[in-house]
Amino acid sequence: RNIAELKDIMPDVYEEFTRNTQILEEKFGDMQDIEFTIQEGKLFMLQTRNGKRGGEAAVKIAVDLVGEGLISKEQAVMKVLPEHLDQLLHPRFPDVEMQEYKDAVMTRGLPASPGAAVGHIAMTNEQVVANKEKGIPSIMVRDETSPDDVDGM
Repeated sequence: RNIAELKDIMPDVYEEFTRNTQILEEKFGDMQDIEFTIQEGKLFMLQTRNGKRGGEAAVKIAVDLVGEGLISKEQAVMKVLPEHLDQLLHPRFPDVEMQEYKDAVMTRGLPASPGAAVGHIAMTNEQVVANKEKGIPSIMVRDETSPDDVDGM
């Protein structure tokens, strides 16, 4: 269930939960991933840890933490890791929730790297290399790659 539903169903527990999350974020100076349970109307906080995040979220969370006065600007810069910045440098589709985008998706696969890619499907390393020589962008489609595929990557 969505945590917002708790506010209507059990307002006292919701208030206790939001107080606890605020205490934890202030203590750790970071967004928290919190596990909890509610039994017989009582909130039990099970564990917490700094939440994982991608590049865009890392920047937004760092800015929000500064805005909330939980960390300094210098601390915020240190929370955005080099791999977060790397993710931001890759092209991405603008809004994957748009129906137009969803209608255009033909298939799904495991990502080999962050970002978006558009190109002709190539089933072999040789086809990728041949397409590159012709100036045709390609996406290598394989069950798995091998060191022999380096030229096509």
